[in-house]
Amino acid sequence: MRLHLGLFFGIIVGVVLLDQWLKLQVLEGFRWESRAISIVLVYNDGVAFSMFAFLQGWLKWIQIALLAGLALYLALAKGAFRQYWVGFGFILGGGIANVIDRFVYGKVVDYVYWHYWFEFAIFNFADVCIDIGVGALLVQWLLYERKSRQKPQASYS
Repeated sequence: MRLHLGLFFGIIVGVVLLDQWLKLQVLEGFRWESRAISIVLVYNDGVAFSMFAFLQGWLKWIQIALLAGLALYLALAKGAFRQYWVGFGFILGGGIANVIDRFVYGKVVDYVYWHYWFEFAIFNFADVCIDIGVGALLVQWLLYERKSRQKPQASYS
C-alpha cells in the first residue's frame, strides 16, 4: 500500500510538472506543423470542446470541488484506492494541471490540434492524461469484474 501511495503521488506530480513544462514551451513561442497535428497556442475558457465557458471564474472552483471530492473518496474508500490508484493518479494530475492554468492564466492553455482525417478540438497533455486515467479505470474495472466472476462460489448445501 505504501508503494502504491508513493507511485500515486509520483504520477500526479509527474503529470503536473510535465504538463506545465510543455505549456511553458508553447507560451514561449514553440510552434510545429505537420499533416496530422499542429502545435498552436489557444486559450480555453471552458472544459472539453469549450463547454461551460459561460461559468467563467466559477469553473476553477467547481473543478477544485470535483478534484477534492475525488481525493476524499479515495481517502475514505480504501478498496477503491487499492484497486484503481493508477487511473485516479492520472485523472488528478491532469485535473490539477488544468486548474493551475485557470489561476495563472485565467484560462486553460491548449496547444495540440489534430486535423488529420477530421478536425478535432485543441487539447493539451493534461487532457490526454485525464483520458489515460479514465481508460485505465475502465480496463482495471473490466479486469476486476472478469476476475471476480471467475472465482468459484462456495456451496453451502
